[in-house]
Amino acid sequence: MGLVMTALIAWGFSRTVDAGLFHANPPRPLLLWMHGAAFSTWMVFFILQSALVGARRVSVHRLLGWFGAGLAATMVGLGFTVSVVMTRFDKIVLHQANADAFISVPFADMIVFGVCIALAIYWRGRPDFHRRLMFIATCELMDAAIGRFDFWFNNSIFYIGLDMLIVLGMARDWMVDGRVHKVYLYALPAMMVVQGLAVYMWRVNPGWWQAMSQAIVGV
Repeated sequence: MGLVMTALIAWGFSRTVDAGLFHANPPRPLLLWMHGAAFSTWMVFFILQSALVGARRVSVHRLLGWFGAGLAATMVGLGFTVSVVMTRFDKIVLHQANADAFISVPFADMIVFGVCIALAIYWRGRPDFHRRLMFIATCELMDAAIGRFDFWFNNSIFYIGLDMLIVLGMARDWMVDGRVHKVYLYALPAMMVVQGLAVYMWRVNPGWWQAMSQAIVGV
């Protein structure tokens, strides 16, 4: 699944990364490059950790896990910060109206990702909990790639795409273990509530969210 998600990222971002980052006009803030580097490193880390467990190198997996914890914390901080910086950029430089409403989506992603990683660290002694929480956390990042496809973005259904990845994990449990692990049964409904609220705040942009997002962005 790590390889599948990496391929999805490459496919989605290949559609926008040249005009939106590499040869962007006007140039994007340096922080966006740092954001991309950190999140790309996460995918390498996720695949490597899975491979180490498969190779029975659990001691190395655990040692690298603390690097992953630090990387995840950095990603959450970068995710919130870049969301604000790029929203300000969109409003001030690109003159995009109501750009601040969309900030609900990356904020929701960072909340779900951060909570899942924190729980995965807490339950690192429970491999069945730990690996599923790490998987769910990584899936939550996939809306950025899925949203690069116009149909999924314009119809506000990119979260459905990433939730389908989680359903594949549930299907694996059903086929291999004969039941779906309770981590999925608790996490996916909670995630869908957060995702639905994020899309509502973005697309409907109620007055209370307008005031809040404008205060967050400061523009």
